[in-house]
Amino acid sequence: MNQQIKANEIFLIDHEEKIHKSISVNEALVMAKEAGLDLVEVNPTSQPPICKILDHGQFQYQQSRIRQESKQQSKKVLVKGLRLSFKIGKGDLLTRRKQAENFLKKGHRVRMELMLRGREKQHTDLAIKLMDDFIASIEENLNIDQSAKRKGNTISAQISPK
Repeated sequence: MNQQIKANEIFLIDHEEKIHKSISVNEALVMAKEAGLDLVEVNPTSQPPICKILDHGQFQYQQSRIRQESKQQSKKVLVKGLRLSFKIGKGDLLTRRKQAENFLKKGHRVRMELMLRGREKQHTDLAIKLMDDFIASIEENLNIDQSAKRKGNTISAQISPK
């Protein structure tokens, strides 16, 4: 900005959007002072660097607004977790299914975990079947990101909305 520009020759765009090809920095600074504005280096990597005559405060405000809008447009996808157990009751299973369906309706991914304790660790095949049946019971349109797999004492699966 202003005196901090190191190049001797610049490509200038003035406050009226007129393009001045190769011009010295001193001439551009004089033009900026006459207009009561700042000389801002927009693209320092090009040859010659591109500078613009504008109100620096207003420029910073516009850039921050653009960043905020891009943050709002990029939708954050959260991974919601559900814990199941090997001996889960039918009512609890229905509650978990409704929770999973609500998460999927809101566009979130859902990770289900089934903890195995004690003798349950010997019946991994039954636990995987329970997890697969739970996924099949969900009525939402879904993609299975990760099918039921055992990792240590837990069996986990992950689903996401279509």
